[in-house]
Amino acid sequence: MKKIKTSPFVPNKYEIESIDGNHAKISISPFDIGYAITLAHPLKRIILSSTVGFAPTAVKIENASHEFDSIRGVLEDVAALIVNLKNIRFKIKDDFEKVKVDYSFKGPAELTGKSFNNDKVEVETPDNYFATINEDGALNISLIIEKGIGYVPSEDIRDVTEAGYLPLDAYFMPVKKANYTLEKVLVEDNPNFEKIVFDIVTDGQVEPTKVFDDAVKTMFRQLEVFGMKFKPQQSSKSTISKEHDEILKKLLMKIEEINLSARSHNCLTRSEIKFVGELVLMSEAELARVKNLGKKSLDEIKQSLIDMGVGAGEPLPNEIVEIFQQKVAEMKG
Repeated sequence: MKKIKTSPFVPNKYEIESIDGNHAKISISPFDIGYAITLAHPLKRIILSSTVGFAPTAVKIENASHEFDSIRGVLEDVAALIVNLKNIRFKIKDDFEKVKVDYSFKGPAELTGKSFNNDKVEVETPDNYFATINEDGALNISLIIEKGIGYVPSEDIRDVTEAGYLPLDAYFMPVKKANYTLEKVLVEDNPNFEKIVFDIVTDGQVEPTKVFDDAVKTMFRQLEVFGMKFKPQQSSKSTISKEHDEILKKLLMKIEEINLSARSHNCLTRSEIKFVGELVLMSEAELARVKNLGKKSLDEIKQSLIDMGVGAGEPLPNEIVEIFQQKVAEMKG
């Protein structure tokens, strides 16, 4: 006799296969029939439309006033330099949304992506060709590199570009491939369940696992409006117990308030983790995937949470989690 359900099955398996630093497969299962594709397709679209990356948005080249100009001693004209520049993928090193970087090159030299590495940016395409400078040539350029999503044409940037700079078409998208497949899985002798396998490749600006995690967070934020619409409105005056109120205050503390080391703090900040509660709600595996967060930093964070009384491993009451998430959404929104 077929078992009668009162709710859909909740997936409980999450697996990561790291093929290399820029390529990973992420599997989630098991889903009831129909649920896998319902979630997979919008996640793929979010990955391809909303993943944050970096791109040059403007360039200033000494002795060049327009994109059809030429530069003495440089093999390429300005138009060719701009095309080559678009094929170089930059990444801002610190937690800045915009940087201005200056370069001075002298010949003879063949410039590639690695020629642009400095203390502000690193290049993820070090071998991509840029320009050739003759023995008596020189090339002095300034770049404005910004953080963004999607594609922004130069026409949209022109009005806000600094004087002397040429606006560039900005292609921020760091994801080179984002596909998914659905596979059948067996659950208690029942073959009517499915697994989603995401196959994600990036250009190195961001890790595939972070791409996926950020897409899930974006989906949650987009869906929160429905929760606000259909969930009974809570009284503006808190009715939670005094004990729970104290826990909530700890969850809403900013990361910088818990005296972490600079390395741990910077890793969390770059991953856009701002509140203690966000750490508490992350599993140890999720914490371990935070970029550049080593074992020492992980142990430091876990001990700090335990010292605060919110990291002993006991699950938080749903009431506190809901209020925390609502308040964070309001503060971030």
